[in-house]
Amino acid sequence: MFSYRHGFHAGNFADVLKHHVQVEIISYLKKKEAPFDYIDTHAGSGLYRLQSAMAQKNQEYLNGIGKLYGKEEIPALAPYLNVVSGLNAEGSLSRYPGSPWVAAQLLRPQDRGWLFELHPGEVENLRENFRGNKQCRVREEDGFQGLAALLPTRSRRALILIDPPYEQKADYQRVISALSLIHRKMATATVALWYPVVARRQIDLLVQQIASSGIRKIDRYELGVRTDSEGHGMTASGMIVVNPPWTLREQMEVLLPELAERLSEDGGLHYRCEVLVGE
Repeated sequence: MFSYRHGFHAGNFADVLKHHVQVEIISYLKKKEAPFDYIDTHAGSGLYRLQSAMAQKNQEYLNGIGKLYGKEEIPALAPYLNVVSGLNAEGSLSRYPGSPWVAAQLLRPQDRGWLFELHPGEVENLRENFRGNKQCRVREEDGFQGLAALLPTRSRRALILIDPPYEQKADYQRVISALSLIHRKMATATVALWYPVVARRQIDLLVQQIASSGIRKIDRYELGVRTDSEGHGMTASGMIVVNPPWTLREQMEVLLPELAERLSEDGGLHYRCEVLVGE
């Protein structure tokens, strides 16, 4: 049950997409003075050392943040890269922020963060990394279950990031149930759901279920590094965004082709940017 550790994958191409989308949504929410809540259902450790044994095993960051940090600038990525730079003041790329850390750098005094994590090792690291942070509460709890008690948030505004490891097939159905719960209890919340493309047919089914759920205003952004195959490994990953900022899709239409070109492993351009369900 507790085999997944994000430290093996920190800073890979999937993180680049996920954290850029996260930064853009939070930046949009901050345009209004009213507070909002950030909810992370699978928080992980929150912060990762790229020279650790885990990160060095497959060195996935080299084909993710490693191809972007300190390289020719892509202007749209600047806010996201600024968060990464804040962890690497000495210039070299040695640390990478998980989604809780990304959020914590952007929250204002009036905003709140809720970080769920069940893995004993990860939650211990998460607590240590957020020691003294009064805005973000760490909960050793199943994030899917924890959502029910938090919604609707007191602020009535929220970004909910859902990114389970999908190691158990049940996770695919649990994300559908989570989207339904959020829609029922707080339909105005922005939800960013991450998914990995390991078996394309499974993702096609997931997307079909989301599209036919009755929920409106859903965008889909996907970034791949090589053509889908039956072989081992993730070829692409995506973000399903419910109630996306109106500015996001226009930006992603420009960014994704450039990002796909920069990170491609086979010379092809692998990306999707579409309205999954309209208003």
